[in-house]
Amino acid sequence: MGKLSAIKVVDLSVFLPGPMMTMMMADQGAEVWKIETAAGDPARDQAPFEAGQSVWFRNLNRGKKSIVLDLKSEAGKARLWEMIDQADVFVEGFRPGVMKRLGFDYDAVSARNPAIVYCSISAFGQTGALAHHPAHDMATQALAGFLSVNDGPDGTPVVPGAPSADMAAGLTALSATLMALIGREQTGRGDYIDCAMFDSLLPWCAHTAGSAIAGGEAPRSSHQRSLGGAAFYQVYETSDGRHVVLGGREIKFAQNLLEALGRIDLLKIAEQAAGEQGELIAFLRTTFLTKSRDEWVAWFADKDVAFAPVLNFREALDEPHIFERGLWIEHECAHQIAPAIRFASETWQPANAPELNADG
Repeated sequence: MGKLSAIKVVDLSVFLPGPMMTMMMADQGAEVWKIETAAGDPARDQAPFEAGQSVWFRNLNRGKKSIVLDLKSEAGKARLWEMIDQADVFVEGFRPGVMKRLGFDYDAVSARNPAIVYCSISAFGQTGALAHHPAHDMATQALAGFLSVNDGPDGTPVVPGAPSADMAAGLTALSATLMALIGREQTGRGDYIDCAMFDSLLPWCAHTAGSAIAGGEAPRSSHQRSLGGAAFYQVYETSDGRHVVLGGREIKFAQNLLEALGRIDLLKIAEQAAGEQGELIAFLRTTFLTKSRDEWVAWFADKDVAFAPVLNFREALDEPHIFERGLWIEHECAHQIAPAIRFASETWQPANAPELNADG
């Protein structure tokens, strides 16, 4: 049993945002019917593979049922209508207009099942000048302004390390769907959710793009405390070519570190505005080059400073903290990232991802 064990979900989404959303629902007990074409979700074919499945696909589709339907055929449409009649939630990730052409847009679905919560996930939403513009995560980040501050010291943007627009959309879609399900308890009716990756990501800039939000100039990373303009929110290279970070801007952390380094005289620079801490950044760059990454880890062990080594994913997943929290598990010869949402009153049990049409 789980918090969502009474909920049934029809899921027509592929790749990342929709599958992430519906997997989080499946993790909490929802019955998720993953509707696929004969070719299957393209994520099934994405390397690397473990135990015969894509690691990507398994970690976004566990606990679901796979049903292959041809939605251009009368038999496929009839089967989908049967599931819609039983469903609480309908999720799709096609371009705007596709579901209407197939005969399964919100007006048609809600006329048949007024209680259903229908969620459309797209790059730019169902309306607006960009509605039909094709985009995956990085293009969405670029158009929302985020890629401009995902840059190095020379100001050149680089490919982001996390699919933030995809993940923001998955989380926003989940939140909106759960809100609509709660609202349905009062009204008996479902609702329609137009969830855009662009819209979902945009609020994430509140702490970095304040000047632009207020109608002024765009932020520059070199003058933003959270983007590289501050000495104590910064990446530093170590003597072995690895890196560490200082990740806390509170002045107490600066004081603790500079006292330990015998340079408390530099504290006044840490108190200056971002973009005006060049002397302190230069000192810390020189200092961190005197020891290896792991030597710095040992040195910082007894100091109250927001410090961390930069780990690769192999190192990160092998950290004791991961095991202590049960965040990386092996289930039937395959590895998964455990859900971040786990309740004290329940024990989460890992599940497999479905083989194509395993439940058809």
